[in-house]
Amino acid sequence: MAEAEPGHKPGAPGAPLLRNHQGGPAPVSFLELFLDLVYVFAVTQVSHFILEHPGAGGLIEGGVIFAAIWWAWVYTTWAANWADPERLPVRLMLLAVMFASLLMSVAIVHAFDAGAGDQALLFAGAYVAIQIGRTLFMAWAMRGDNEFSTRNMIRIALWFCLSAVLWITGALQADLQQRVLWWLGAILLEYAGPIAGYYVPGLGRSSTREWNISGSHMAERCALFIIIALGEGIVVTGATYSETPMQGLQTQAFLLAFLSSVLMWWLYFDVGARRGAQHIEHHGEPGRIARNAYTYLHMPIVFGIVLTAVSDEMLLAHPERSAEPRLVLFLCGGLAVYLVGTGLFKRFSNPFRNFPWSHSGGLVLLAGAAAWGLIERPGALALGSVCVGILALIAAWEWGSFHGGWRERLIRSGAVHT
Repeated sequence: MAEAEPGHKPGAPGAPLLRNHQGGPAPVSFLELFLDLVYVFAVTQVSHFILEHPGAGGLIEGGVIFAAIWWAWVYTTWAANWADPERLPVRLMLLAVMFASLLMSVAIVHAFDAGAGDQALLFAGAYVAIQIGRTLFMAWAMRGDNEFSTRNMIRIALWFCLSAVLWITGALQADLQQRVLWWLGAILLEYAGPIAGYYVPGLGRSSTREWNISGSHMAERCALFIIIALGEGIVVTGATYSETPMQGLQTQAFLLAFLSSVLMWWLYFDVGARRGAQHIEHHGEPGRIARNAYTYLHMPIVFGIVLTAVSDEMLLAHPERSAEPRLVLFLCGGLAVYLVGTGLFKRFSNPFRNFPWSHSGGLVLLAGAAAWGLIERPGALALGSVCVGILALIAAWEWGSFHGGWRERLIRSGAVHT
């Protein structure tokens, strides 16, 4: 990265627009935390959308919307990793992204409603403006850094321009199935970008070795988004419980929802977050780890939390009922998606590079719980209790293996950092 000019302080007029962290630590700014407030609202909108659109179609539509939300946020996180939020141009760019993200979030609920083409166009237009506008800004901000960084941003901008055609075309479709297909195509194209190195004829492809990032900043930002998703579940749980009689079955459902959030927090932050941060900070190619472990693998982690929040709201609304197939899907399926995401993320920082046995065992137990729920139709609270028990078992298993002897042996062998 470019060296700061002598006498210039971060944020001072004439100082470079980039952080100049040289791959070392870069603090998370207050503006980035302020930006996250919009994404708290966005995640809430996604969970409400999925809850109000039953069936496989609603789940697919909600997944497309969530994928766009995550992609907008994580690319902004990459930009803030390089750009200095204390500089006025960078600050204005992040605030513009924040406003466009708010517009996008407002349009989520009606993005797939029949006859709501204006909402679909608002969602797609705001998203496209975020991705293209921010990327072109970064190309301009990096112009004095090195040719690789600038060329990489131009490649990314061209990929977003190509996907923009799909987004806008989809928004203009009156047929909702066609809209889903166009938008799904746009998502698949964009998610293939980092894997393909944003290859552009005549401009070549990008290499993760050229992505000189602050690993600590990326790890902290993604951990904060996990908090956002868990916080959305807490908000939904508290708001729903406050509208119930607050007694009997409702109180049991409330406690189960709270314990589920606590255990999901535990499974990510007790081992995964700390070990992942150490891994990316000490890795020789942090850009590759940021792409694989944080950009891609944190998406299923967050989406699993969102799906589980939907199941918590369903459980709180009707704790006296038998477990309906939809509740089984969101409860067991949401936790399974979360465990797959956390397990794959932990695999990157595991010295043995294996998927955690605790998570594998938990997935088998969740499959059994789902089969039990679909065949026997137990009470909703009974199914919720079993799933919370499975999470507790996984947490205890991991705690015992990592803190109860394995950690010390790995430290002595030099396989992990203290």
